[in-house]
Amino acid sequence: MKLYVLNGPNLNMLGIREPSIYGKQDFNALIQYIKDVCAREDIEVECFQSNHEGVLVDIIQSALGKADGIVINPAAYTHTSVAILDALKAVALPAVEVHLSDVSQRENFRHISYPAMACIAQIKGKGFQGYEEAILLLKEHLKEQA
Repeated sequence: MKLYVLNGPNLNMLGIREPSIYGKQDFNALIQYIKDVCAREDIEVECFQSNHEGVLVDIIQSALGKADGIVINPAAYTHTSVAILDALKAVALPAVEVHLSDVSQRENFRHISYPAMACIAQIKGKGFQGYEEAILLLKEHLKEQA
């Protein structure tokens, strides 16, 4: 089983950007956490981060035929990107959207998620553990589909 984990804009600034919202651990700690979870679960993983919408679309498209599922934190593109939604729909791989903070408890504009419309679940407000939950959910979903 292979998963792609995508992180959108500003997630590379974890630990620096608004630590009261996003936590004090940095992006490298997040990537190590994801890799540790996947190693424990015997899942191959590739992690990506980009501040550019088109790059994220390209990575999603490149997952076709290479990955079994996608974990995505679209970050600010959550609320604006029909392009990411369309890319997820195009590849038709099971995907789970993750947010470190609980976007439903934040500003009103953060309550809308376009990518979630193509995801089997959305996990929010659980910090790094949300990624683990997403990985385990995809693992179970893929087993059920086999």
